[in-house]
Amino acid sequence: MFPVEPLTLLAFVPAGLALNLTPGADMMFCLGQGLKSGRRAAMAANFGIALGGMVHTLLAALGLGALVKAHPAAFEVIRWLGVAYLLWLAAGALRASPFAAEAQVVPTATGRAFWQGLMVNLLNPKVILFILAFLPQFVDPSRPILPQFLVLGLVFSFGGLLVNGAVGLFAGSIGQRVARSAGLSRWLSRISATIFGALALRLALMPRS
Repeated sequence: MFPVEPLTLLAFVPAGLALNLTPGADMMFCLGQGLKSGRRAAMAANFGIALGGMVHTLLAALGLGALVKAHPAAFEVIRWLGVAYLLWLAAGALRASPFAAEAQVVPTATGRAFWQGLMVNLLNPKVILFILAFLPQFVDPSRPILPQFLVLGLVFSFGGLLVNGAVGLFAGSIGQRVARSAGLSRWLSRISATIFGALALRLALMPRS
């Protein structure tokens, strides 16, 4: 028997997709990676974010999300680690020289971009609280909980993979073209750093509730 009722899944897909289409930290991070390092890095970061979403889903299903919510100190530690990491990425974008002889965007290894996307997602405690609030609305308590969470999390992550991937590919194409101009390339690095810095500020100012 499939873990989630077909009608429930049919109602969940458009709701999840609507949330995926809402601009958020994951989408902005893929945008910044695409502008800074091109399409391959953006897609690698996108897959890292999707994996992070599944990890958060698993943690929420196991009840750790409620634990984080009940202990503000743990929430704060994770949040400020996320702020520090995003600021470190912003500084790295500013340090990168945009004047390479090949006039290309600053390359980032796909493996590194993947781990950056994963860490940005995992160090955002708001994600697990969001999943803990959103997914249970589509969970049938008379059925095994964990399989339902995993199926719904997989569907939600796949929707994010498609949406954020499209944003990253588009930004990567723009980045490759802009990088051919030294002046515009300098602004490209600044824009990427601004995006990462804005995400850090957003996380730092996040309400504690």
